[in-house]
Amino acid sequence: MTSLRLPSRWHARSTLSAPSSLRVEVRPPSLCHAPDSFWQRLMVWLIAPAQESSPPLNRLPPVRAEFLACVADVEGAEASILGQRIGAACSLRDLWHLRTEVYRVVALGHSQALAEERLARLSRHFPTRAPRVAFSAP
Repeated sequence: MTSLRLPSRWHARSTLSAPSSLRVEVRPPSLCHAPDSFWQRLMVWLIAPAQESSPPLNRLPPVRAEFLACVADVEGAEASILGQRIGAACSLRDLWHLRTEVYRVVALGHSQALAEERLARLSRHFPTRAPRVAFSAP
């Protein structure tokens, strides 16, 4: 008598569980506020790891300008409201949270490909981490 052997779920491999070499995780900037004095900056530098230390004080205006440039050619009420939110951002972390909204507004106003290109350009301002390697059965 022959038995029908069904494939085991343990041997099935999903493309969703395999790490992609193209995907890079973009992390929000540190919650540390920019120090006011040299001594505060020194203490942040000594205590915090290098990637978690607060960004320089003069980084916010150029990054904000780049965010505004990404939505400048998009027309509509949503784009103008987003422009106001970008202008009111007080930190790089605030701008980091607006990246998805920039993507959505540009994708609706132009195309998804252009939105992905602009999001990649904005993501270079934030810390990145390589994708986590998931354990899989051999």
